[in-house]
Amino acid sequence: MRALLALPILALASFALPAPGLVRVADAQAFAPAAASDAAMQRLAERLSRLAEDGLDPRWYAVPAAELAAADPARFRADTLRAAQAALSDLLLGRAGPLRGRVDLRRDPASVQLGAWVAELAAAPEPATVIDRAADLPPDARALKAELARHRAIAAAGGWGRITGDTRRTLEPNTTDAARVPQLRARLASLDPGLVEGPAAANPLYDDRLLAAVRLYQASEGLEPDGRVGAITWEALNIPVEARINQLRVALDMRRAQPTASRERRIEVNVPHYRLQLIDGGRVVQDMAVIVGRRDRQTPMLNVRMTAVQFNPPWGAPDRNAREDLLPRFRRDPAGMQARGYRLFERVDGEVVPVDATTLDFSNYNRNHFPYFVRQDAGERNALGQIKFVMPNNDAIFMHDTPDRHLFSRGQRAFSSGCIRLERPMELLSEALSGTAGWDQGRVSRTLASRATVGTPIARSVPVRLHYTTIIVEGGRVIMRSDIYGLDADYARAMERGTPQRMASAEGGAQRGSAAR
Repeated sequence: MRALLALPILALASFALPAPGLVRVADAQAFAPAAASDAAMQRLAERLSRLAEDGLDPRWYAVPAAELAAADPARFRADTLRAAQAALSDLLLGRAGPLRGRVDLRRDPASVQLGAWVAELAAAPEPATVIDRAADLPPDARALKAELARHRAIAAAGGWGRITGDTRRTLEPNTTDAARVPQLRARLASLDPGLVEGPAAANPLYDDRLLAAVRLYQASEGLEPDGRVGAITWEALNIPVEARINQLRVALDMRRAQPTASRERRIEVNVPHYRLQLIDGGRVVQDMAVIVGRRDRQTPMLNVRMTAVQFNPPWGAPDRNAREDLLPRFRRDPAGMQARGYRLFERVDGEVVPVDATTLDFSNYNRNHFPYFVRQDAGERNALGQIKFVMPNNDAIFMHDTPDRHLFSRGQRAFSSGCIRLERPMELLSEALSGTAGWDQGRVSRTLASRATVGTPIARSVPVRLHYTTIIVEGGRVIMRSDIYGLDADYARAMERGTPQRMASAEGGAQRGSAAR
């Protein structure tokens, strides 16, 4: 990943002397637009006061009050320019700096030509229009800003109330609940105002009209639109509007200074959307559902390459899986676990020795004390299914088949221990093996049928990017998903913090500056 550059704050009174070729913004008055009238400068200040519509906070930029324009015109002009330069840099290059573990975040500051934008701001007779254009530059900016404005209006009207009551208990259609149903009606009134018109507002019956609204809401959230309001739907309904606003602010900032998309064949896995896409030449060749890591076993963000495939892989359960997931199952039914291909092993004098699970007293072991390791035989019931896609990395993450096909019908699919389970692994296998000599469909079928574990490198390694993008735009429609790992919340906090000074190159690049904030 290209290093994310630090954020410029061009409002400082002085800088160290710049390196040759750098624009030195030591005195904002030197950059005051000669063509801009006093009225244009006031319009610029007014535009900066509305930076919230772009996902930024005007308070970060010390925009001068309108009263200063009459009291001290020169100071008003200088302060407005300082604020405009800092805001312009954030709008073009992004506010948030590097985030730990977020190798999926990408920026290309050199593509922005920041120096040219700063010069244009300085020369513009109507500098507010420069801010407008910069704000609309990121992909999907207008659609995201419209959705942000809609959510801000909801927040200004009081937001949506948190539904109280037992949200661990599923609410079924055609049942009565005097506490939760009226709250659910109020929450979904934006989808159907008739839910709260007149006597309907207090109606405790989960009737057909409310059912239709629930299904529509579930579909919009990527949940199973079955109308059953269980823990996952309650959780989504109770996400505060402020959290949604922050997600939209993050979505805008993440898109700033985006690099040009590669036309190389590649795989993109969007973790919070539970989707994998194989893209070739800018065209989506495959699009399938995936299962990702649970909240307590998160899938890490990665930029790696798929280099090999393995047929009929055995599964060596990671220690955490063995202690937390498999030990309770061995305790309940050791013979059944062995029948399903799970084997226990221990080390004796440096050698790996199999252990008969039916001879152990599992009451002697717990998650903090389990001296055995577990492997599962290859086969259709193996946790990895029949295919494993190898992509070397330090987190031991890979993509694989799974016997638990029923989970792909779920809307929320954070069920794994970190690896990526594939809805249609055989389709991906066909693409992965293309160009690999000696492998055709016949050989693949024979290898799988043999149940022998066989691996092969692929002729053309494929870049794989695991990324965390909760908000996408398709056909102008904004699609939001829950911030399942809290990474958007982390990003929003990074926006609040800001990052160190950056100075703009006259050639349009950027580099770290040395001035303290």
